[in-house]
Amino acid sequence: MRMPFAQPDDYAPGFAPPVQAPENALWFVFRRTDILVPVSPEPPVLPRTAHPSSMGLDVAQVQYLGLLGEQHVYAAEVHAEAAPPQGWAFQGLRTLFGQFDDTTLALAGRAVQIVDWDRSHRFCGACATPTVVKSTERSRECPACGITYYPRIAPVVMCLVRRERSILLARSPRFPLSTYSALAGFVEAGETLEQCVAREVMEEVSLQVKNLRYFASQPWPFPHSMMIAFHADYAGGDIQVDGVEIADAQWFSIDALPNLPGKISISRRLIDSAISELGAR
Repeated sequence: MRMPFAQPDDYAPGFAPPVQAPENALWFVFRRTDILVPVSPEPPVLPRTAHPSSMGLDVAQVQYLGLLGEQHVYAAEVHAEAAPPQGWAFQGLRTLFGQFDDTTLALAGRAVQIVDWDRSHRFCGACATPTVVKSTERSRECPACGITYYPRIAPVVMCLVRRERSILLARSPRFPLSTYSALAGFVEAGETLEQCVAREVMEEVSLQVKNLRYFASQPWPFPHSMMIAFHADYAGGDIQVDGVEIADAQWFSIDALPNLPGKISISRRLIDSAISELGAR
């Protein structure tokens, strides 16, 4: 099972660009989190050029991403006020979910996270000294106090709780009124993934769980999360939503489900997996 945003099999990550700049590299060009694509045709394609400056773009930073097959891949960021070249537009990455193929989507997710990390770590968080790029790995180092800054990854656990032929689904205040999903939350310092699952379920809906079973993980570049999904069984308690992170939570029979998240998300695949298993019983 391949998750969207998962690294392609024919992709070899890299941080050191080739000595001889390629003439026809693949470029992911961002204006903050918006990516440069043509106004047409469909599906969207990416610039293939020696450098975005050839398209009239003033580039703020460049990151080498590695090789896709034999194609060199780069990410670049332009200034926030930059206008796109004629015939091109900056579009939000989320709006292109159904248009990019899996490989392009995965590399776009990697690219936007690395560009965001580089932009947000230009200065040391301890002493405010400008950081410098290290030549031996993808990191930035403070020349004054020696702290090394790597691209950030924030782990998030997701848990789908089962009770007989029902699954627990919840709605965040941010969701549309009819859309429900699995519970999720960020891992805290010092926690194991299993401890985080138990804490999040208890905090959000006041339930206990048992028999945790790992399902899958998915990089989620909004902005830099790693989603780690589990199945679990109900162990006790009555639903009481916290009213902050969760607006509503209910047991839903697999035969009468509400609107669910889109298929690109690991939450939908987790739910579909449970429906398939429970429906086969």
